[in-house]
Amino acid sequence: MAETIVSGMAGRYATALFELAKDAGAIDAVKSDLDGLSALIAESPDLARLVRSPVFTAEEQLKAVSAVLSTVGIGGLAANFVKLVAQNRRLFALPQMISAYSALVAAQRGETTAGVTVARPLSDDHFAALKDALAAQTGKDVNLDVTVDPSILGGLIVKLGSRMVDASLKTKLNSIRHAMKEVR
Repeated sequence: MAETIVSGMAGRYATALFELAKDAGAIDAVKSDLDGLSALIAESPDLARLVRSPVFTAEEQLKAVSAVLSTVGIGGLAANFVKLVAQNRRLFALPQMISAYSALVAAQRGETTAGVTVARPLSDDHFAALKDALAAQTGKDVNLDVTVDPSILGGLIVKLGSRMVDASLKTKLNSIRHAMKEVR
């Protein structure tokens, strides 16, 4: 766990939750619940506003979050954690806490995540080949977080930890354009 650094307030909350989940043997269940909640926050502008807004009191946030959790069937350790976060007026940092928790789970499993930006969606064969190549490079199981961005024109951009490889057509064309300006 020492190699995974989660810092700041969100990291402290995530680490505490991870330790509790590990002791309870519920790491995967908590991750599943938090992933579901994260997806809900992303899909619902009202829930996202509730999480981000300092306008709501702790009691209002707790009441609303409790209702959402019971409606979607999230209970146990994950629900208690989210309620505690709401009581402590830290709901604004919940998305970062969920990300930090996911990073801790991935580190425990020996996994890593690579952010990949492509111009068009990857075929299943290309997805598998890229995943295998990155796994061979890192020696870990690599999860791909693929983003489609047509503005890169072609190629791909891979971010893995602190390393980034930009093999996009847009970057190559900009490099040529810059080199041609220097020649003049």
